[in-house]
Amino acid sequence: MIPLWAFLLVVVIAVAALVGLWLSLTASRLNRLHIRTDAARLSLEGALQARSAVVSAIRPELGRAAGRTTAVALKASDMGARSDSENILLRQLSAEDLVNPALVEASVKVDIAARFYNDAVGDTRDLRKRPVVRVFRLAGSAPLPAYYEAMSVGDGSV
Repeated sequence: MIPLWAFLLVVVIAVAALVGLWLSLTASRLNRLHIRTDAARLSLEGALQARSAVVSAIRPELGRAAGRTTAVALKASDMGARSDSENILLRQLSAEDLVNPALVEASVKVDIAARFYNDAVGDTRDLRKRPVVRVFRLAGSAPLPAYYEAMSVGDGSV
């Protein structure tokens, strides 16, 4: 017969191992979500740069403004500066520009990339809201990603 203290010690060690495994798996999932968010942000940045190139091509006089727009960093924790810059650039386009097939195609790609990015941000933020993630600081020093919100060429708000 095993002594009671030995049995309790085994139970405590087993519970601690299970909690540690669960925390490790949660931290790994959070890391994968941050990687997914970063990849989606890079894809969004590429789509935004491509759209700025199209704007420069169809309206050469906006080339400098498009260059300033792409120079604004697309930071995971602060998407507002780039979003504002994109909105300013899009407001300078005429109604004729907005129906240009190349611009419409580039804008659709931006909208899709933004949707993927915002989905990744939502999943990451949902996991980071959990108390266990905050208490055990499973996110480390990674910044909380921000949503990308900008007007779209096709939504009539330009």
